[in-house]
Amino acid sequence: MTTILIADSGSTKTDWRLVSADGTPRAIQTNGFNPYYQTTEQIIDTLRVQLLPELNDQIVTAVFFYGAGCSGPSVNYVIADALRAILPAVSLVEVNSDMLGAARGAAGREQGIVCILGTGSNACCYDGYGIKRGIQTLGFWLGDEGSGGYLGKTLVRDFFQERLPAHLRDSFQARYALDRPTLLENAYQKPYPNRYFASFTPFLSDHLADEYVDTLVTDAFILFLSTYVTRFPESRQWPVHFVGSIAYYFGDQLRKAVQQTGLLMGRVVKAPATELVNFHRETA
Repeated sequence: MTTILIADSGSTKTDWRLVSADGTPRAIQTNGFNPYYQTTEQIIDTLRVQLLPELNDQIVTAVFFYGAGCSGPSVNYVIADALRAILPAVSLVEVNSDMLGAARGAAGREQGIVCILGTGSNACCYDGYGIKRGIQTLGFWLGDEGSGGYLGKTLVRDFFQERLPAHLRDSFQARYALDRPTLLENAYQKPYPNRYFASFTPFLSDHLADEYVDTLVTDAFILFLSTYVTRFPESRQWPVHFVGSIAYYFGDQLRKAVQQTGLLMGRVVKAPATELVNFHRETA
């Protein structure tokens, strides 16, 4: 087996696995990359500083990169060109979507429905080789049901509209001291409102024993599953796998939602990087 690099990249951070010839993986972390927001030259500059020193002069011959924004050849070349520029010995560079990375990490070579539940949400029907069909994602304001952004937005909305139970309302205000101008500035003027609202999910995880929180999270997952997953004809026969921090930390509510929706619960993977090592070991 040659020395390979595997990357699971979001816009904020990239989790790398350097897999040496004997199959031993080593974790590396760098900034995230998104071909919609960065040029090849900018990515090269970051890789030279953050990735190259971590390779310890190992000669990388293949790279498998899965990333946010890597939606097809028209943009994937931005990442591929940067990788080839800093890794002159590389003979194979594959750049694919984070959705395919999630599918390969969670399902391997098996058929399944694979869902991402992190800051945002997504889902696909995966046949063991590639994505058979996906969903029409509409982003944070018009979609992302079940995501960290959606959960935080629902929590904050209920706080300001006084639907939060009194004991939770007091606890929330003591923790965040959030006022309306600050909320609206982060929601409509600053970038990445999805990240801002997702930052409130630790409050939910700290109060999971509360009936209100349990219901809020479970209902959000049911909405995601009924809106997107049940539309796949295969969803009644294939297991439904989940990837992402929200799926991982709210696993009990997720399993409850899957059961109530009549679906077959599959695996929950917090982050696919380690699982992708196994996938590429088996297919090398």
